[in-house]
Amino acid sequence: MSEALSPNASVATPLRLPAFPIGGRAGTSFKHEHLRAILAEGGQRGFFEVHAENYMGAGGPPHRALEAVRRDYPVSLHGVCMSIGGRQPLDQAHLARFRNLVHRYEPALVSEHLAWSTHETTYFNDLLPLPYTEATLGRVCDHIDEVQEAIHCPLLLENPSTYVLFRESTMSETEFIRRVAQRTGCRLLLDINNVFVSATNHGFSALDYLSDFPLSSIGEIHLAGHAEQADDEGDPLLIDSHDCPVADAVWRLFENVIGRAGPIPTLIEWDSKIPEWPILRAEAAAAQEILDRYRTATLPGDCDAAA
Repeated sequence: MSEALSPNASVATPLRLPAFPIGGRAGTSFKHEHLRAILAEGGQRGFFEVHAENYMGAGGPPHRALEAVRRDYPVSLHGVCMSIGGRQPLDQAHLARFRNLVHRYEPALVSEHLAWSTHETTYFNDLLPLPYTEATLGRVCDHIDEVQEAIHCPLLLENPSTYVLFRESTMSETEFIRRVAQRTGCRLLLDINNVFVSATNHGFSALDYLSDFPLSSIGEIHLAGHAEQADDEGDPLLIDSHDCPVADAVWRLFENVIGRAGPIPTLIEWDSKIPEWPILRAEAAAAQEILDRYRTATLPGDCDAAA
């Protein structure tokens, strides 16, 4: 396993794009239908997050839109297909495309999921859960080391939303995540909606989970909406749908975390049933109001650009 990267790792290559601060900012998912409204507002406080896989082509309208936004805002690059927890080696072609995006856009934050999504040559349209064992820990750490060596920047690892648990797990999710961060030097992306979804589905306390989460390692927070369903026994079943406003219970958990950890960059995810820009912007403004209340806390550092 390679030597862990420092959270403040840097490289010699100078930045080619503006180096905007991101600490304590609230942002939103970037959707192309909002581009005109965003540009009309000019450079406002905030940031935008994009899914890396949507920009792995060489050029065209997606890149022209992202380039326009990146001139005025910091960007967070969020991967969804690296399959960090997969049993097979990382796809080297995919990793190369991911590395090239980091170099091209010099994102302030770079993240991926604690999940697996591939089998041999098949990519699944889902983020599948993992058993929390020593074997899984070693595999996840090896893969994170490999990604960080490629991008020359700490990777943020996102906690999952889960709908099943594994009998073979030998540690809690929070212990597993803490040990990954300690062994690799990666940062963490705390998705508070995922915590609430998993806590509801499995009947544990979201507050207890957050009390055991390594808050000092968090580099970004995600907030999102979820769908309410029922399982075959009629018990509540929440789905991490990203298609509606953030729930009141999730806002309360968010304020609890920010009150303890200080103003961490926070992203509103909204990936389907996309609303008009003012609605999404208002969700980010609500997060910003909470962040600003706790501005005296220490801000986490930004990710340096990769070579």
